[in-house]
Amino acid sequence: MLSDLPVPTDPRVLVDYRNADDAGVFVVGDVALVQTVDFFTPIVDDPFSYGRIAGANAVSDVYAMGARPITALAIAAFPARDFATEIIRAIFAGGMSVLQECGVALLGGHTVQDTEVKFGYAVTGLAAPDAIWTNGGARAGDVLILTKPIGTGVIATAAKFDRTDAVTLAGAIASMQRTNRDAAELLSRLADVHGCTDVTGFGLAGHASEMATAGVVSLHLAMADVPLLPGARALALGNRTGGLVNNRTHFGPSVRLGPLPDDLAALAFDPQTSGGLLASVAAYSAPAACRALRDAGIDAAIVGHVDEAGSAGAAVYID
Repeated sequence: MLSDLPVPTDPRVLVDYRNADDAGVFVVGDVALVQTVDFFTPIVDDPFSYGRIAGANAVSDVYAMGARPITALAIAAFPARDFATEIIRAIFAGGMSVLQECGVALLGGHTVQDTEVKFGYAVTGLAAPDAIWTNGGARAGDVLILTKPIGTGVIATAAKFDRTDAVTLAGAIASMQRTNRDAAELLSRLADVHGCTDVTGFGLAGHASEMATAGVVSLHLAMADVPLLPGARALALGNRTGGLVNNRTHFGPSVRLGPLPDDLAALAFDPQTSGGLLASVAAYSAPAACRALRDAGIDAAIVGHVDEAGSAGAAVYID
């Protein structure tokens, strides 16, 4: 649809939309500006939690690029009538709690009227130009580390139809509210990171597929090693989202599934909100980095490895 638009040629642009990366990168002098935007409709009922999840999800794109978020602009849409001002305040308060936690200054924003609530941020971060992580940096021989469990999509869907319990939902909400700040900082200090992305709407399989395509490599994921949110597996088959179906349709041609149980295969494509980082790191640094992540209370795991692309090209193998 947009293929006839001119392609940017500015040499100061290090990363743009062409590899489906998490953020754009623009060099100013000896500093790289990392910029992203993300907003969405409510995924939970509690307005403070919704604001916090939206904030964590937005800053995550900057952390996935190996950068430090510094400023944000709020983006919001609310109904013009019959919408309580205390709900709006709680949403903004939840988002602000994340910005304060991550040392991000709120500069302002823009709000419009809409029939459906939407909230999020445009976020700017800083990094050294030679320290940027991209989704195309994975190298053969690397080990893959995932820093959060998956399953938020099926759990949130089950909650909409009262098909899950409060404890299971609370676990998913806690995971979505947790930022990737500590995970990114530990990985940058303790691991030799070659490539990274965060696992969000395209699910684990979809974002792994983008990494494989951008890096012209093959990613091998072991679902037995992928951390799952408590209750997610039991809900996987009865609570498939439209996004899960779309992910499987879109990324299916580049994903080779082994003889997996149907529930694990579904979770591989489950769209995540405010998911963890999927980092491709040098094998020698992976075990110690993963231990440090877990010691810091981060539910991280080594979930696979990277190989050269096969004769059929870049692909993701999941077994």
